[in-house]
Amino acid sequence: MQYEKGLLACREEIRDLTKKLVSIESIVNTEGEKEIARSIFELVSTFPYFEANPSHVTCEQTTKDEVERFNVLAFVNGTKGNSNRTVILMGHMDTVGVDDFNQLRDYAFLPDDWKEVLKNEDIPDTARKQLESGDWMFGRGALDMKSGLASNLFLLKYYAANPDELEGNIVFLAECDEEDGSHGILSALKILKRWKEEYRFNYVAAINSDFVSPRFEGDPNRYIYKGTAGKLLPSFLVTGAETHVGTCFEGLDPNYIAAELTKQINYNPDLCNEAHGEITVPPVALKQTDLKPTYTVQTALSAYTYYNFFIHSWSPKEVLDLLRGQAEIAFQNALSAFEERHRRFCELSNQTYQALPWEPRVIIYEEMEQMLIKAHGEEFTAYMTTFKEDLLKDETLDTRMYAASVVEEAWKWMEDKNPTIILFYSSLYSPRIEITGKTAEEEILIDALDQAVEEIQPVYEHPIVVKNFFPYISDMSFVALSDDTEGIEAVAKNNPGWGTKHFVNYQDIRDINVPVINIGPYGSDAHKKLELLEMTYSFEVVPNLTRLVIQKVLNSKSDREEIVS
Repeated sequence: MQYEKGLLACREEIRDLTKKLVSIESIVNTEGEKEIARSIFELVSTFPYFEANPSHVTCEQTTKDEVERFNVLAFVNGTKGNSNRTVILMGHMDTVGVDDFNQLRDYAFLPDDWKEVLKNEDIPDTARKQLESGDWMFGRGALDMKSGLASNLFLLKYYAANPDELEGNIVFLAECDEEDGSHGILSALKILKRWKEEYRFNYVAAINSDFVSPRFEGDPNRYIYKGTAGKLLPSFLVTGAETHVGTCFEGLDPNYIAAELTKQINYNPDLCNEAHGEITVPPVALKQTDLKPTYTVQTALSAYTYYNFFIHSWSPKEVLDLLRGQAEIAFQNALSAFEERHRRFCELSNQTYQALPWEPRVIIYEEMEQMLIKAHGEEFTAYMTTFKEDLLKDETLDTRMYAASVVEEAWKWMEDKNPTIILFYSSLYSPRIEITGKTAEEEILIDALDQAVEEIQPVYEHPIVVKNFFPYISDMSFVALSDDTEGIEAVAKNNPGWGTKHFVNYQDIRDINVPVINIGPYGSDAHKKLELLEMTYSFEVVPNLTRLVIQKVLNSKSDREEIVS
């Protein structure tokens, strides 16, 4: 890449920073998360600006978290004018695990050594060419997303040394736990709110630096995203009618219904959400099991399944309504097939066929809870409160199995125990974010991004393409909200673990509510053994693009600010 006037020569420094960060085994939910936070805090504290302003950098433990870990936050006050406009640079420190490396796990954290090992490994031809080109770095977390974090660290150091280039402020955020429960960003919101009040920061934009990848085979584009897809985990507890397997048609196996449910939902294009010309991938099952604790010759009482579900424009409430319809179709299909097979069996065995006693029944959790409160009142609510508190003592239960256990227990109070599908949410909702220019600050950010890409594109060979929705899960989801109150309430009211095992203060997000884009490193095979990144784009284009966007956003003013000034 040819450096034009005004662009920063930063490749070597960001490369070395990336290697240093990769060498720290910061696998989510391990001691490594503490180690990398401490390392970043100590590094930032050595910058002369922060030696002179130690209160401008902090290492803060997450709150309401079962794991001890920390976020690192820092800020630089610009001296070019007296604007309070503030841009947030954010990225996560944790990685997924390295079980896929097997006996070579130690090399996962040593990019140079791992590269030498891979020269003698059987790897795909494309990866072989990238390995030999010299412009690609391999290693766990190199792409997802320590190179993006290294870019942000470089920019923090640069602006700390050159605050006169900032007409406003930047806030640096390195958060933990992105790969699991997002405790990092949800805890960091408290600090961002505190700084907003204490230092009168006007948060006008956030730039996330998570990785981007090709969208199809041979895709030459390097993507930047405005906003992000949302992600839900719709879950289904399926109850059946127990019977001995020797008289199988006298009962209804919930696994049979669950299998039909997965057939109906999995890979179903009707459940793709289109918005602004972009479409989500369809849902895929992440778990399907019955809830029998041990082997018996009785059919199971209940089964449990949940699905990854991406959204662009649908609200969590709309998804519940949509999936209720899909569950009703699946239930009817299961009963129709059951009836046909029962008839054939009766003909073969010379038995008298009897009509099925069941009809499809799908209930949303909120509805079932209200039914039980109406039927049993305080007795039910008091019992369930105690049950949930006692269930918290079982540390083997994650939020998903905790929610299933609550639904299963509540079901015992139902008077009508005919087979039923109960629909609920059992995990974190990562909200969707649409950046369309609907506000003055969104318009400023979009214009700044478009101008920055236009300036950088001539010095980089591959197309830089701006799209609307980051297609993966990221902490971008927790700095703004596009959902209304009704949509968020659908999450709270239909997650059985809400307020006990799981809780998100969405008001904290609304209090920040800053338009967010993603400018991140480019590569492929994140979360895989051959995770790799392109160094030219990641170490040169990304930081320079980000810097241009920062400058243009801070140098702009909304109409409201013009009136105030």
